[in-house]
Amino acid sequence: MDPSEVEFLGEKELVTVVPNFSFDTIHLISGSVGPFRAGLPVKIPIWLAVNLKQQQKCRIINQDWMDAESLNEAKEEEKLSKLFTKMPSNHYVDETQLLLSAASDDIHEADKIRTAVKDLWDIRMSKLRTSIDAFLKSDGMHAKLDHLTAMEINSVRPLLPHALDQMMRIQTITKSTQLQQHLNKILEILQHTKRTTILPIVSSNFQCK
Repeated sequence: MDPSEVEFLGEKELVTVVPNFSFDTIHLISGSVGPFRAGLPVKIPIWLAVNLKQQQKCRIINQDWMDAESLNEAKEEEKLSKLFTKMPSNHYVDETQLLLSAASDDIHEADKIRTAVKDLWDIRMSKLRTSIDAFLKSDGMHAKLDHLTAMEINSVRPLLPHALDQMMRIQTITKSTQLQQHLNKILEILQHTKRTTILPIVSSNFQCK
């Protein structure tokens, strides 16, 4: 899954819009949306909200969690926590980018929200890289990280399997080398034991003669 596919999933999240037109319920494969009544808020998928906004047929109301003060508080909490904190949305990065790109004029303090989300992303990605580095150095076979979002997981997906594959190869080679060294040591002990057993017998036979 690449970033565009993750963004596609984020587009399915619901957002509130205030339409400037009236229309009956629209029946989609993913479900029904509407009915639309001019001036009355209605929840619709982000992809549809962006499309209507581009046609100037609605005003987008920002998500409840898209508040600069709340996001800055989440950023500070993320800094102080050794673990990943729970994000307000599994697609907080995608939603922010989609909504601010299409409707920055509708969203209060859009620039502050954009900056806070970017800072939050940078902090979490730094923490994720540190966690992966510690995991790889520990020679562990599995790990558990809670509260990662879809885009964050996707960002390390191409790297992690390759790194783990290389680790397994190194461990296999190391184990094979250690096994060979162990077998060589056993052979040396057996050969030494054989020599020390034969010498007394030869010496005894020599004395008898």
